[in-house]
Amino acid sequence: MIIVILNFYGVKIKSWLLTDAILTYTIRNMTKDDIIDLPNPHLRHKSKRVGLITDEIKQIVQDMQDATISWDQSRDHEVGVALAAVQIDRLYKIVVVRNNYDNKEDQTFTVFINPQITKREGEIVEDFEGCLSVPNVYGKVPRHKKVKVKARDLQGKEFRVTAEDFLARIFQHEVDHCEGIVFIDHIKDKPEAFFRLNDEGKLEPLDYAQDIRDSRLLW
Repeated sequence: MIIVILNFYGVKIKSWLLTDAILTYTIRNMTKDDIIDLPNPHLRHKSKRVGLITDEIKQIVQDMQDATISWDQSRDHEVGVALAAVQIDRLYKIVVVRNNYDNKEDQTFTVFINPQITKREGEIVEDFEGCLSVPNVYGKVPRHKKVKVKARDLQGKEFRVTAEDFLARIFQHEVDHCEGIVFIDHIKDKPEAFFRLNDEGKLEPLDYAQDIRDSRLLW
């Protein structure tokens, strides 16, 4: 299974048009085109904690989900499994994680406000990750096998989860985003760790010297 650690930004764009003294308000759903990617410097910035959960925060969450689903619809071999708010250029510590990432038709998510990894456990395992903000690059990234996470939900209530294997990898990837870290930062000195997805949905190695090491898009 190809692992795509989904990082998106879905924001509804509001526009105002004043015509004959009548104010018209329109909204469009966030799409995959609203996702920012490298070399956008905002992806290297730390996000801020959410205080009050306002209507703005709730709208950002909805926008993130909309963008993830939009991205899904454009891909044949991948599925978006999670998204951090920074990927839609909103520097808040917000993450959405798909409830069933084995079923592309399931478009429901769990929201994590101010997610924090409180404990990392188990062996460190290398496996493939991709990122919507790092197009056309996959990496074999070392992560802890198990993590414990605390966060708040959209009602402001604190909750905790224990995640293992792929779900643990998702949380580590997304919490990194909140700290201004991208998955390629963990493997930048490992020439053999970089891959691309071909048209058949299979991973094949990238040429590190040509495609990665001196790329102005990535670094």
